Formats: sequence, structure tokens, C-alpha cells
Amino acid sequence: MTSAKDEPLAAGKDEPLAAAKASLRRRVLAARARLSPEQRAAAGRAIRDAVLALPQTQMAGTVAAYYSIGSEPDTHGLVYALWKRGTYVLLPRLRPDMDLDWASYEGPDSLRASPRGLTEPTEPPRGVPAVSRADLVIVPALAVDRRGMRLGRGGGSYDRALARVGPQVPTIALLYDAELVGEVPAAAHDQRVRLVACPATGITSLPHELPFSSPMP
Repeated sequence: MTSAKDEPLAAGKDEPLAAAKASLRRRVLAARARLSPEQRAAAGRAIRDAVLALPQTQMAGTVAAYYSIGSEPDTHGLVYALWKRGTYVLLPRLRPDMDLDWASYEGPDSLRASPRGLTEPTEPPRGVPAVSRADLVIVPALAVDRRGMRLGRGGGSYDRALARVGPQVPTIALLYDAELVGEVPAAAHDQRVRLVACPATGITSLPHELPFSSPMP
């Protein structure tokens, strides 16, 4: 059991890791902000085509995905294409405790803006464990390294969701090309992804030993 006097030591130990994550997040977000709308749209189309061509996607009856916002690689076309070809698509709904519930996507009219600035499904929630029943899971990321370690926004929502996914289920992070890096600062609770999709290189399986980009300047 940790005593009260030990807690500041534990917190101090975590500070360098938190600072490294925050620094990388700032660099990635700044780089994304410099992309033009045309570059973002082209990246989204390339990622969409790469994910749709993946055999695991074509065999998946249920896909858990997300609806992109802001400067994230666009997933609107990917989500729509999956739904149109008959895939059962689950999208997340952010709970007050920062965990993710899931509900089905039933076309563009089944979405609404949430108070937190997200776009979420209006269908009845299927429960937090619903992601564990997906055949393929697509998640956002700011960066991923050759081990599959993923850097998110810092809320822990997707780490919790990924922890519920079985070891044989493909998990894919969607990135811009420079965001597949040599190393992402990671803690013991951070969850890996098994694949990444990038505009220029398509799908990369992880862990991977080829040299990746250095952390962004």
C-alpha cells in the first residue's frame, strides 16, 4: 500500500513522462494546423482507400470507428463507405467519466454535435463493452511508434477502450505520414495498436523494425 508521504514521489516520477507527451502533442498539433484543407482531404481519401482494401476490413462484420473532428485525418468518407457496404459500424459516445460508450452509425443523419465538440451517434447506446465485440477497431492517434505505442489526446478514453479488445482483433490508428515515429513516450497503462494507416505508405503492421520518422522538431 502506498502511504501519503510516497504520493509526491510517485507524482514527481511521472512528471518527465507527462512533459514529454505534452511536448510531442504540441508539435504534432502544430504540424497538423499547417496542413491545408486540400491536403487533409487528400490524406483522408488515401487512408480510406487503404483501410477499405485491407482484408481484415473486408471480412469484418462489425467495425468500431470514430468520426473525425478538426485537423484529424478525415474519417467521414471511411465511416460512410463501411456503412454503405453493409458493415455494422459503431461510433463512440464520450461519457462524463471519459470512458467510451458505443452506438450504431445509421448514416449521416444519425449524428449530432455533442457539448464537448465531438460528433456522436444518436442511436441508443450499446454499452462500454460493445467495443470488445467488434471485428476491427479504428482509433485516432497523434503519433504511433514502431512498437505500436500510441499517443492520444491525454484523456485515456481510447486506452480504456483498447484494453477491452481481444488480442486477435486488428486495431488500426490513422495518421498523417510524419506521425509514424521512432519512439512515443509511454507508460505501463498505455495501449498498443497493431496497425497504422498513413496516406503515402498505406497500412503498416506493428511492431516494425524499419526506421520511422524521428520525433517532430
